[in-house]
Amino acid sequence: MAYDDLRSFLHALNEHGQLLPITEQVKAEPDIAAAANATGRIGDGAPALMFNNIEGFNNAQVAMNTIGSWQNHAISLGLAPNTPVKEQIAELIRRWDKFPIAPEHRDNPPWAENTQEGADVNLFDVLPLFRLNDGDGGFYLDKACTISRDPSDPDNFGKQNVGIYRMEVKGKRKLALQPIPMHDIAIHLNKAEERGEDLPIAISLGNEPMITLMGATPLKYDQSEYEMAGALRQKAYPIAKAPLTGFDVPWGSEVILEGVIEGRVREIEGPFGEFTGHYSGGRNMTVVRIDKISYRTNPIFESLYLGMPWTEIDYLIGPVTCVPLYQQLKAEFPEVQAVNAMYTHGLLAIISTKKRFGGFARAVGMRAMTTPHGLGYVKMVIMVDEDVDPFDLQQVMWAMSSKVNPAGDLVQLPNMSVLELDPGSSPAGITDKLIIDATTPVAPDNRGHYSQPVKDLPETKAWVSKLTEMIAKQKQENK
Repeated sequence: MAYDDLRSFLHALNEHGQLLPITEQVKAEPDIAAAANATGRIGDGAPALMFNNIEGFNNAQVAMNTIGSWQNHAISLGLAPNTPVKEQIAELIRRWDKFPIAPEHRDNPPWAENTQEGADVNLFDVLPLFRLNDGDGGFYLDKACTISRDPSDPDNFGKQNVGIYRMEVKGKRKLALQPIPMHDIAIHLNKAEERGEDLPIAISLGNEPMITLMGATPLKYDQSEYEMAGALRQKAYPIAKAPLTGFDVPWGSEVILEGVIEGRVREIEGPFGEFTGHYSGGRNMTVVRIDKISYRTNPIFESLYLGMPWTEIDYLIGPVTCVPLYQQLKAEFPEVQAVNAMYTHGLLAIISTKKRFGGFARAVGMRAMTTPHGLGYVKMVIMVDEDVDPFDLQQVMWAMSSKVNPAGDLVQLPNMSVLELDPGSSPAGITDKLIIDATTPVAPDNRGHYSQPVKDLPETKAWVSKLTEMIAKQKQENK
């Protein structure tokens, strides 16, 4: 099922019993973030949360944890809620191959109902803002999609970027935005500043799930997030023209902000409780001036709690980090079987592969670190054989414990690039990277004693199916 806006997705979650209304009055701080934090601590299947009785706010609606479980992630893809994680990622890969699907331009977007312009812009009038962690330096927009264009090629649709970047609210029409150097918006900003210009942007808040997933996905520079969102939802993605910038924005958004990143202006931003499970300190970041707000009547404000994993961001960015890394590696190394990069946005990746010759797995691991995403994120790679499921950590730990000889299976690469938010980097943005080769050596690498592996019995596969059916039948009978 394809959703055109956040509200239709929330309706689907509700139909599947995956939306929990919080009707009692709560405090914006700390209750909303604490409840979202709690969804990651109550086991599998946590629902989305909807708050509509918030002390100090009139008619405020806040949605949290919308994609914060594998059940919700499956529903976002139009799959059955009980679809296993591995099958969800396989389905993402299947749909990925349908790229590109051209978007659909629509008129009369719901976010055009109300506007504020110029000096009348006041974010505090429109958005029910609250801090996500008690050490945050301010209010943050952390699930909004920011749209920017390449100043040197503004009419190139593929180079129009849709990305999710943290933004601190600094005033009624002022934000601080963090452009990670490896991200497309940083390239756009650098080009604008070289020309002595501001960078126009549009910011979309309250979105259906596919464009949110795309905003967190490391696509190639000239790949359109809207065309990939169409492929993933199996239907053309609806977009509309933002009135001030003319940029293409999601048709079904709750709120659209338009303005500019002011060229060569920086101010202190932060700290912020990040996806790494640590606070990032204050540092000089770009300044955004908001010149126009367009918004639905009584908009739903969607935010993202992030902190010590797992939280919603891990469900959001984990699968869509696995897929492009897999696709990029598979194109160059057909031997690659699967990629699990769901740990802290791919700072750790587990890759299964066949081998052409001795040392081949390490070469694949090095290539993973130099993909567009790997340059900033893939800090450690565990390489495993093709018969080891990288999504089954018991199998991975078996490979680590039985096949790794530290004397020859650890490859350490000094002074490599990583995003500055990695708390282990020193100085910020620089780290050693590590490849752990947990594959079986093949010629001419003849180390170890692996000539007599124990294999599953030929009949085991049939018994797996048989036992699974019997257990399901027994549970059904016992209801």
